[in-house]
Amino acid sequence: MAATAHDVEPIRVEHLAGDRFALQIRGHEVVVDQPIEEGGNDTGPTPTELFVASLAACVAFYVRRYLARHGFPTEGLTVEARASFATNPTRVGHISLDVGVGSPLDDELRARLHTVARRCTIHNTLGSPPEIDLEIKERETAQVHETRPGD
Repeated sequence: MAATAHDVEPIRVEHLAGDRFALQIRGHEVVVDQPIEEGGNDTGPTPTELFVASLAACVAFYVRRYLARHGFPTEGLTVEARASFATNPTRVGHISLDVGVGSPLDDELRARLHTVARRCTIHNTLGSPPEIDLEIKERETAQVHETRPGD
């Protein structure tokens, strides 16, 4: 089946105050902000941190599924992510992921987990970037968001 532009439920980002935004994702709310030293209030991770965390979480999900499917313990699974910036244009230039598993690793299992991790959806997307359609439009009606604590 061919993918459509709406395979992922719509995600809404709404400005709250300053550099803080609320992301509405399938009934879940995630707040993003900037660190205090960057002019924000540090009430949530930055969008870039969420981006890197999405890759780490995707890798963790795929590795856990593989371990469970093949009878290996999943307890103790961790993924630690680090990222650094590049310039011209400003972007994440390098991401390092350390995957820790709670079971003994031989060379064969380590290689299989490495392959599985590199096949997660986010990793695949980074390797084959999507087309991005961007439209700027004027809102028809102004919607006022209730002030929340910390605004």
